[in-house]
Amino acid sequence: MRGEPIGSLHGVPVGIKDVTPTAGIRTTYGSPLFAEHVPRQDAVVVTRLKAAGAIVLGKTNTPEFATGANTVNPVFGATRNPWNPALSAGGSTGGGAAALACGMIALAEGTDFGGSLRVPAAFCGTVGLRPTAGLVPGHPVPLPWDPGRVHGPMARTAIDTALMLDAMVGLSDLSPISVVPPWQDVAASAAATADASGGRLAYVPDIAGVGIDPEIERICRTTAYGLADAGALVEEPTFDLSDGRDAYVTLRGAWMAAQYHERLSLLDRFGPNLQSNIKAGLALTVERVAAAETKRAELWHRCRALFERFDLLLTATVPVPPFPVEQNYPDVIGGKPMATYIDWIAPTFLVTLCGLPACSVPCGRTSGDMPIGLQIVGPRFSEPRILGLAKLIQDMRPLRWPPLLDSHA
Repeated sequence: MRGEPIGSLHGVPVGIKDVTPTAGIRTTYGSPLFAEHVPRQDAVVVTRLKAAGAIVLGKTNTPEFATGANTVNPVFGATRNPWNPALSAGGSTGGGAAALACGMIALAEGTDFGGSLRVPAAFCGTVGLRPTAGLVPGHPVPLPWDPGRVHGPMARTAIDTALMLDAMVGLSDLSPISVVPPWQDVAASAAATADASGGRLAYVPDIAGVGIDPEIERICRTTAYGLADAGALVEEPTFDLSDGRDAYVTLRGAWMAAQYHERLSLLDRFGPNLQSNIKAGLALTVERVAAAETKRAELWHRCRALFERFDLLLTATVPVPPFPVEQNYPDVIGGKPMATYIDWIAPTFLVTLCGLPACSVPCGRTSGDMPIGLQIVGPRFSEPRILGLAKLIQDMRPLRWPPLLDSHA
């Protein structure tokens, strides 16, 4: 009304993950140690969302310091799945995914290290994108050169996710790894590329060797090969990243020890997930870290070779349906026991290990009426193509809203 420029997200309500600092709004990290912590400054990503006109409604729940794929903490308790409140919303951006699926907010900011934007998106039926490292500045963070944990967008549609990403990306003097995207407008580019004609797509049911629920695999396969009807060339190559699981666990431990180095005096007061991760990192030898980095390089070249043959890789985001919210993690997949508490999210954390962008897009529902996510993975800076295909999948296989929850649920 005043004739001032209108931002791309002007008036759009957004939730900020409770590990991302917000000036004047309590940021607890899901930890009793920071239950009354109120930052003085916004994170760069929050500043950019506000500059685009978004309105921060509040913070979204997370496990303590985002360590875990089930959103439960001692400050705010559990975030439950809108499709079935007895089940997990996933994590660690579980609060954001649940709020989107409920219609509480239109956009959700989150972070992703092992799958923290993609796993809850799959469980709650939203779109969650892990961008190429450096696209979204992470400041403030203890490890500014780290490419593992990234900030990213989550929304109910691929195009909304793209609009949010456009507001988040770009150079920052506060981030030594920040980069300029090789595209001008990811939302417009994604909309323009929402066409499978001539696309070369690889479908691999289980890239992680942890097994997969048969119903989830069937629906992901149906979606992938359904794209052939839209003009894509869909193949099922032999492709396996399972030998990177130990490398990720090692590098995750080293990251945890470095990330919380200045808070080691608080170690015994952290929750069990965070404690065990930090202690595992402190016990590492240089030789183990060196071997893990060598394996990561090998996997990167394996992925690079795959993307010489294919434009994108399709695989299940999560190999199991949502589990009871009281359960920390599923310990068995198809009768096969998991080696660690994070082994079940290997399909997402191996993508992180290889430094690739990826998103989860809903592609159907289980017989129990729970959403299923298909993970779309591409080479660095392929976000427009990833989100374009995600839009096409949403157009082909639309997902309704969750059922209204009973007042006692």
